Amino acid sequence: MRKLEQTIGYSFHSEALLAQALTHSSYANEVCRDGLKSYERLEFLGDSILGFTAAEYLLTAFPELHEGSLTRLRAELVCEGSLEQTAQRLELGEYLLLGKGEEACGGRARPSILADVVESIIAAIFLDGGLAEAQRFIYRFVLGEAKQRVRLNVDCKTLLQELVQRKKNQNLVYELSGETGPDHDKQFAVRVLLNGAPIGEGSGTSKKRAEQAAARKALEALYPGELTKLQLAETV
Repeated sequence: MRKLEQTIGYSFHSEALLAQALTHSSYANEVCRDGLKSYERLEFLGDSILGFTAAEYLLTAFPELHEGSLTRLRAELVCEGSLEQTAQRLELGEYLLLGKGEEACGGRARPSILADVVESIIAAIFLDGGLAEAQRFIYRFVLGEAKQRVRLNVDCKTLLQELVQRKKNQNLVYELSGETGPDHDKQFAVRVLLNGAPIGEGSGTSKKRAEQAAARKALEALYPGELTKLQLAETV
């Protein structure tokens, strides 16, 4: 446990909290030691602390983004894949307390378990040392490389839909307007219509790419400021 504390840069006052944060329910059920609990309740708390901290971070780091983009970006930062990467960097798998069955099934490398343990450790630090210490862990190990790891991958279709829906009774439709080239190298042309009127056209090697290109053209024409915000955020 001392090695893990050195890795995360926090020394627990209550070693029992850290042990609970690393205890899978399979181990707690098999051992049946008095008072032994799994990390599940801690995970519940850690999820909330992580979500709040990520939201606060994003509001500061990306002041120009609207609510929809912030929501998608937060989801990417706190998703299972992101937390699994954190767990792998910290080598949390080697510290897990697993039941024999879960151990045999490869539980130490299971993405869902590793992600859960990151959240349980966040909660354990919070209960042991307070919010500032928990957030220090989050900033360092979950959000520390966010600007390098996260790519906004501007989803122009989603952004266009969000902006259009600010007014009631708006109908946005994408229609295929043409195909060129041989089967192995086709180019698709798509136009997007708002309430029956064309607002953008685009092309691509697939219908989805052509739709994105058409949506971008529509954004450039109707909402240039909103698209510029996202493009600037990509370079942060």
